[in-house]
Amino acid sequence: MHRYTSLNSYLKRRFGTKVYKLALDGGMTCPNRDGTKGTGGCIFCSMGGSGDFAESRKLSITEQIEKAKARVSDKIKSGKYIAYFQAYTNTYAPVDYLEKIFTEAMENPSVTAISVATRPDCLPDDVMSLLAELNKIKPVWVELGLQTVHPKSAEYIRRGYGLDVYDNAVKRLKENGLEVITHIILGLPGETTDQMLQTVDYVCKSGIDGIKLQLLHVLRGTDLEKEYNAGIFKTLTLDEYVDIIEKCVEIIPKNVVVHRLTGDGAKRDLIAPLWSADKKRVLNELKKHVLPYEE
Repeated sequence: MHRYTSLNSYLKRRFGTKVYKLALDGGMTCPNRDGTKGTGGCIFCSMGGSGDFAESRKLSITEQIEKAKARVSDKIKSGKYIAYFQAYTNTYAPVDYLEKIFTEAMENPSVTAISVATRPDCLPDDVMSLLAELNKIKPVWVELGLQTVHPKSAEYIRRGYGLDVYDNAVKRLKENGLEVITHIILGLPGETTDQMLQTVDYVCKSGIDGIKLQLLHVLRGTDLEKEYNAGIFKTLTLDEYVDIIEKCVEIIPKNVVVHRLTGDGAKRDLIAPLWSADKKRVLNELKKHVLPYEE
């Protein structure tokens, strides 16, 4: 049985209570969509910019927070929350606008930290300075979508930046006292288990604080769906995924918090693998092989 540091236990130790993430939409787009780097986005990315569970951008940040809190009200009556700016690239806007929405989230008394999902190539100096200043008020986490360290895979998914850009972003973020979480996709077409483990190992040695392991989902309306329907690749089986996760956990050091062992796409858009829609079953299978240190 391999052990890992779970996000749940980390948050309880740090904040003294259970903490929930509230998925928000900051109203931004992405350089991989607006023509700066590309127009179609990453090959796997949904029309919602990977923010399919985020609240509506038509609402103010405060309104989004309150609506998101209502969604989990049956799980938590009073507690603390992380304002998670999830949809699209959440540093891809003028710094004055970013200051406005991030500050609005921080000023909510129930929000104990903010987490900002972005790309390593969208962290100019003025934005970095803003994040560092906000971090003096409440914790600021920066989540970087890397997905893979392998150039061929990065080109295939149309990531739009090199590994050196990621390395530089992590270095600058850490120099500014910010916590870094890196997103990895397991099951990218053409990648072997060894290659996936190489990505996890590289990321864990890059200086990060946390890691998210995400199963590759084929979602309706993405270019990846066309590749899948053409029979170009197959998605992982549940047994294959559990085996890979076990091997990943084995090499993730205790000081790196595992924020996610899997993920679930919106069921209405999920093409494959369909087994991933049964989250309870997936988590039960994972628990047979990996457990948090406290269990």
